[in-house]
Amino acid sequence: MKIVLLGYMASGKSTIGRILAEKMQTPFIDLDEYIEEKERKTVSEIFEQKGEIYFRKQEHVYLKDLLEKEGDFVLSLGGGTPCYARNMEVLLSFNNAKSVYLKTNITTIVDRLTNEKSKRPLVARLNKDELSEFVAKHLFERSYFYNKATYKLIVDNKSIHETVEELEKLLS
Repeated sequence: MKIVLLGYMASGKSTIGRILAEKMQTPFIDLDEYIEEKERKTVSEIFEQKGEIYFRKQEHVYLKDLLEKEGDFVLSLGGGTPCYARNMEVLLSFNNAKSVYLKTNITTIVDRLTNEKSKRPLVARLNKDELSEFVAKHLFERSYFYNKATYKLIVDNKSIHETVEELEKLLS
């Protein structure tokens, strides 16, 4: 089975994905890291040098390639991946892939992003009010796509351990 985690940035996709994959003894793939490896550039460099349209096209190609591969894995998507290039339709067309929306509220995301702004170029320059507005707008735009996932798991006020346990129960 391919387990695909999606949700907004700082929802815990990579952290939870790594732990879940380890517990399931299956490979973990972070789509952004996979793209960086294939393109030999960071996501930021791709955006700067080739633009978002190029990035989104490549993201679509690599997502499809991964889903077509044999074998099981846990895959974490970038926050925008489900919203572009009909990626959700592609994901949902694979019977052996289960998608899980790690649902977080605005407050949780803003709290998490405030602590890691330096690692997040999209929000690095925003103050807390601007950040809240930015997140609220994005969540509103993206929730349509996120909510198409096979499963939804609310992760607010839960430890990583609790979230992974709930995810295992959900998928069994």
